[in-house]
Amino acid sequence: MILLPAIDILGGRAVRLAQGAFDEQTVYDADPLDAARRWVQGGARALHVVDLDGARAGAPVNVEHVRRIATEVKVPVQVGGGLRTIEVIREAVAAGAHRVVLGTAAYRDVDLLDEALAELGDRVVVSVDAREGRLAAGGWLEQTEIPVESVIEKMGARGVRRFVYSSIERDGMLEGPDLDGARRASQAARGSMIYSGGVSDVDDLRALRGLRQVNLAGVIVGKALYEQRFTVADGQAALDGGG
Repeated sequence: MILLPAIDILGGRAVRLAQGAFDEQTVYDADPLDAARRWVQGGARALHVVDLDGARAGAPVNVEHVRRIATEVKVPVQVGGGLRTIEVIREAVAAGAHRVVLGTAAYRDVDLLDEALAELGDRVVVSVDAREGRLAAGGWLEQTEIPVESVIEKMGARGVRRFVYSSIERDGMLEGPDLDGARRASQAARGSMIYSGGVSDVDDLRALRGLRQVNLAGVIVGKALYEQRFTVADGQAALDGGG
């Protein structure tokens, strides 16, 4: 399992939201590149970058920040937020995204999903964002009644092999991960799963590792790192089984 520091970009700055609410934001870096440098210098093996402006607008807004980050750091960068056409997906890849994270578009436009999978294969990641076990879309602004397990199974049947499971209720709250949700999502997936939401300390990382889900490949951490609850190195050590 690897630790993926999160860089959420809103208004050109690195921020964290609370439970996905755009009016509940904390700014941590005026320049997202500063955050990227800090996490990679601290030992990050990959980064998770989200264009929050793009997620809300339905089209990427911060491509230039993605380009700057991908050019500067020497680790894989996965990028999401507003990727809803094949053209903007290609732009993200051209900007340096190692993987592209699709959310709303993956559910609403299966032709787009199929086209992206045909071009990029397992460089396509589908984000399954859950509130009370149900899918949320549209940058977390639209709540559905669809169980996340059924979404994962349907996406897997179409050929998706990489997923991110995010617990919206826990996101940015530092109240611990949704272990049951992480387990159920991992069990539903036909490929690898990355967990996101609520991690507050290294014990939370050990608990996720302790689920012993062989396809649980990583954990996205944001606020706990920005608030210096632990370092990237300590977090990775916990996921490695030490520390």
